[in-house]
Amino acid sequence: MAKTTLAATLAYALADWFGTSSGPVLAPLTALLVVQVTMYQTVTQSLQRIASVLGGVLVAVAVARVVGLSWWSLGGVVAISLLLGRLLRLGPQLLELPISAMLVLAVGGAPAVASSRIYETLIGASVGVLVNLLIAPPLYLQPAGSALGELADRIAGFMTALAAALRSSWSRADADRWLDEARALGREVLADRTLARAEESARLNPRAARTRAEQPRLRTALTGLDRCYLSLRELCRALLDRTYFVPPEEETTAYDDDVRAALADFLDAASDAVRAVGRFASATEPVRPEDVGIETHLAELLRRRNQLSELLRVDPYTDPDAWEQHGALLASVDRLRVEVEAAARPPGHSWHPPALTERQREPCGDCVGTGGGGSLRPPKADQSATSR
Repeated sequence: MAKTTLAATLAYALADWFGTSSGPVLAPLTALLVVQVTMYQTVTQSLQRIASVLGGVLVAVAVARVVGLSWWSLGGVVAISLLLGRLLRLGPQLLELPISAMLVLAVGGAPAVASSRIYETLIGASVGVLVNLLIAPPLYLQPAGSALGELADRIAGFMTALAAALRSSWSRADADRWLDEARALGREVLADRTLARAEESARLNPRAARTRAEQPRLRTALTGLDRCYLSLRELCRALLDRTYFVPPEEETTAYDDDVRAALADFLDAASDAVRAVGRFASATEPVRPEDVGIETHLAELLRRRNQLSELLRVDPYTDPDAWEQHGALLASVDRLRVEVEAAARPPGHSWHPPALTERQREPCGDCVGTGGGGSLRPPKADQSATSR
């Protein structure tokens, strides 16, 4: 708020000193509009603002010299301005182009009015960029790390709850309910959007060195956790599918107590590992995976996986359906283990913000629901096992 106020005040004072008009309010208005939460947004907004005002003035001057102001010339100016704005991709500054055109056309395209709008816009945009450069915006790394920590805690909590359910009674209805829970898991997290904002805040920011160092760790953790979520869905799908390959009266023993206990032990170990990944990703200072015990958790995870694998051994000639379904479950377990490990393996190189001319990456669709819609990925249509 203080930065925006300072930019508006300086823009007015500078425009008044240059004598652009008797009341140069367009300069502080422009500064007010272009000062954004990131340096990249400030620069792009200022360029769009300059282009919209300049385009509107040129359209109005050209029309005023030929026909002057009338209802149909006004309509033509608005239509031409909107079309030009779309061609220039002015984004939120699109309407400024027809507004400037109408205001200049209303005074007959007077050169003094046209030039004052251009000068004041240039002054306001320049002051806005300069103030945002001198008082550099924050990098938003801490919110990104916190969101990743929250994501890890939610995934780990789901694993712990599923493990507890596996140790108690089990049925097709239980498996179906946990698959629904897995699908809904992503609807309550916010991670990719905050990380995308942190990445954008580093563009053109003089303090971006820390983001360049931290971004690989954050982005790798997010990608790994995202894939852990997908692996959990596949695991729950495999648990449900198995109940359709046994007689209805045997659905409660589709996986016997020893197998379910071993799978629960694996999920508990995976939960501990994911929480360690969350601590690794949300650390406010540079940290190594071994500093949060990830290596120990991964070793335990592999041991639990091998125990489960021994219990799932079956002769494919004796029970081919069980062999297929056990293989699907073990494949989901292996993918989950691999993705947990990958989440704590950032690349060895630093990250470099994209150039000004490159578009900012968009958050991955529903990867970042804010509490009501979406999931970590747009859910694929799961084939109902009842159709088998």
